[in-house]
Amino acid sequence: MKHAIGKILVVMVAAAVVSSLTGCTNWKKKYNTLDVEHQNLQGLYENCMASLDMTAAEKAQMSQELEQLRQQLKEGKTASQATGFEGKDVKVDEAKGTITVTLPNSILFASGEATLKSATNADLDDIYSVLRQRYSGKEIDVVGHTDSDPISRTKDKWQDNWDLSAARALTVLRYLVDRGVNAQNIRGVACGESRPVASNASSAGKAKNRRVEIVVHMR
Repeated sequence: MKHAIGKILVVMVAAAVVSSLTGCTNWKKKYNTLDVEHQNLQGLYENCMASLDMTAAEKAQMSQELEQLRQQLKEGKTASQATGFEGKDVKVDEAKGTITVTLPNSILFASGEATLKSATNADLDDIYSVLRQRYSGKEIDVVGHTDSDPISRTKDKWQDNWDLSAARALTVLRYLVDRGVNAQNIRGVACGESRPVASNASSAGKAKNRRVEIVVHMR
């Protein structure tokens, strides 16, 4: 009887030891898992802090560039001189932090077309040169505009003015990207006839409305 009880006690002690060891193993696994998660979170935190520091530095640089631009304008320089786009139609919007260079369609496209008149364009090459030298890394919009005349002669190519303005914006965008503008920093925008800068009641007004704008975002 005593021998049987002794066997039972040995079995119980062995079971307890095994259970204890298993428990220790589980806790060790849990610790290792939590430690890995902690390391991952620490890495994410450090990356976030580095990104915030970079963003703050970039904002400070942009603010400095805008302030320099404001100062040059106050000193009497024209917008084209202050921005570097000399000889171009340039507008600076200090509130939005944008520089807009406007090119009339007459120097880019034939009527109703979205293919550049020439394989190379001196105006676009000049603009690319300034973008590369002074505005590298800035966000850029290429915005296409038309007059209010409906598509008639080239209906087989364009559904409407939205379609035509989009094609023209993309043509200019691709030209700049082919020259070296980072494709991640540039986008095409189509406005059709929706944002006129002059009355469409006259030929002169329509000519002003047919344009492509290159917008540089300073902030």
